[in-house]
Amino acid sequence: MLYNSLNDESIEKDLRYLKLLSKEYPTISSASTEIINLQAILNLPKATEHFISDIHGEYESFTHVLRNASGVIKRKIDDVFLDGLTQEEKAQLATIVYYPKEKLKIVKKQCQNMDEWYYSTLYQLIELCKNVCSKYTRSKVRKALPSDFAYIIEELLHEQGDKIDKKAYYREIIRTIVNIGRADQIIIAISKVIQDLVVDRLHIVGDIYDRGPGAEIIMDALMKHHSVDIQWGNHDVLWMGAAAGCEACVANVLRISLRYANLNTIEDGYGINMLPLATFAMEFYGDDPCKSFIPKTIDKNINKNDLDLFAKMHKAISIIQFKLEGNIIKKHPEFKMEHRLLMDKIDVKNHEIKIGDRIFKMNDVNFPTVDWKDPYKLSEREKYIIKKLTRSFVNSEKLQKHIKFLYNKGGMYLIYNSNLMYHGCIPLNEDGSFKKINIDNSTYSGRKFLDKCDDIIRKAYFEKNDLRKKQYNMDMLWYMWCGENSPLFGKKKMTTFERYFIDDKDSHYEEKIPYYKYRDNEAICRKILKEFNLSPEKSHIINGHVPVKTKDGESPIKANGKLLVIDGGFCKAYQPQTGIAGYTLIYNSYGFLLTSHEPFTSIKDAVENDNDIISSTVILEHVVKRKMVADTDIGRELKKQVEDLERLLAAYRKGYIKEHKN
Repeated sequence: MLYNSLNDESIEKDLRYLKLLSKEYPTISSASTEIINLQAILNLPKATEHFISDIHGEYESFTHVLRNASGVIKRKIDDVFLDGLTQEEKAQLATIVYYPKEKLKIVKKQCQNMDEWYYSTLYQLIELCKNVCSKYTRSKVRKALPSDFAYIIEELLHEQGDKIDKKAYYREIIRTIVNIGRADQIIIAISKVIQDLVVDRLHIVGDIYDRGPGAEIIMDALMKHHSVDIQWGNHDVLWMGAAAGCEACVANVLRISLRYANLNTIEDGYGINMLPLATFAMEFYGDDPCKSFIPKTIDKNINKNDLDLFAKMHKAISIIQFKLEGNIIKKHPEFKMEHRLLMDKIDVKNHEIKIGDRIFKMNDVNFPTVDWKDPYKLSEREKYIIKKLTRSFVNSEKLQKHIKFLYNKGGMYLIYNSNLMYHGCIPLNEDGSFKKINIDNSTYSGRKFLDKCDDIIRKAYFEKNDLRKKQYNMDMLWYMWCGENSPLFGKKKMTTFERYFIDDKDSHYEEKIPYYKYRDNEAICRKILKEFNLSPEKSHIINGHVPVKTKDGESPIKANGKLLVIDGGFCKAYQPQTGIAGYTLIYNSYGFLLTSHEPFTSIKDAVENDNDIISSTVILEHVVKRKMVADTDIGRELKKQVEDLERLLAAYRKGYIKEHKN
């Protein structure tokens, strides 16, 4: 113990701090009790972490994976009940834990003896909850309990089956719960406790937004989660830029939403009025079939007239986007994106465009709002439309609340329990060295570059006084979306214009930067870990962004397990390419579990038929010696607290500080 080695000099050095600490622990007894408590916590098993990436608005799949903890709850049920329950009974119990309110409604319609069902279900939930709570202190479990039922649930959780004199006591608690009609509420409460405690920390490794229909629903769920962090993805940053007032980001957000026929989040989720854009699109593109702009993902409930309108709106906002981006590129030669200035390379008469040394045929040259003397100049109507739409983003109360949460809980990367999480990449040179990038007359690379990007993204949103600086940072934030050196993009260029206007797929190719050549190289991954002051032996990189094409034989496990890619296609639009519906990762006290998921049907099907998402789990690492809290980041903090308390204890006993007894 540190206490035995403390001398007067070390106590005197820290005396001012120790006097402040004594206000929280005013006696020898209180300081000693806290030391005992913290030492006990250090010897508990490490809590479970859950990693999810690239959700892309698919709120039903996300909701289910979050509630079933990527299969952890199902495995807990198997561990607790073994052969004591049939597979059907286990499946129903799992559904009750995931969706207690919804499942109770169905059970009440089907079950003939609800009292008996309540008794057996409550016993099962209590046994499961005991197992889940076993790695936590009573204090932490108590804090997780709902106040209305805290005493009752705590009593049931600490039932000791071998104590005969208490069996009748516990049976009476459950009988009374059922008799007074509170069984539903208790079942819902215990299910929530299991969900909250089965995973201690949730990591979202980027891209909550775009493509799917419910990003705002996902954000609401994350804001209610007890412990979450977010590593920003390129699509998240695009929305952050739109919320900050960056017009180019607003145009991109709307274009992507229309590309996937998804205005739910825009209109219903955030209350952004699309009527001005719709009116403008019908006026200027009313006779244009806009074939290249027909939405990529088509909801069966969308009628032909709406689909036609979406295509026209899609083209209208795309042209506005290309003009806005062109002006940013011309304003910032340091971005080195002149090759993306394509509007002035169009030969309308011959239906051609010159890109680099090649000439491509264009499938569409109807540009009614383009002034060919100045192709990047917005018309007065376009200026009005984009300013009105941008104001809607800036003034959307719910969007601003969600974006502030992204800033509060997020960052470019996170180091947690010796693992490094980031969404995109670390810019590298062709030889695998860290690429040096010049920003505002200073050079950055590796970790320092990501720190600088984090700073820019924050200033783009929070700067209020200097509008010139704010605009520069917003332009930089747009660059994070599509610039070659962006750690969130990872490609030499984004070929959005080509994909709309050129049929020749040679023009669509987006070359990846060297990072994606090297991420399967163990030496490079070790170098990246060292750059972030992590042990190459013990640490891992957890990465998203680029979907793993499982159907083509690609593995999410790179560099002999040093790097794990967990984007496997949550987004339905990607599933034909990936062959699955996403990867998630679990890190518990025994090691890493990588889970691949089949496409999810619906929450309705899960509730009615006890159909869980079909998942396959691979054990990546299994340690012989179980990891304890002492081996974690939290453990290191607790050890420092113990050392401080031992100093305080010595100060009390040596007379430097007096006890403050009542």
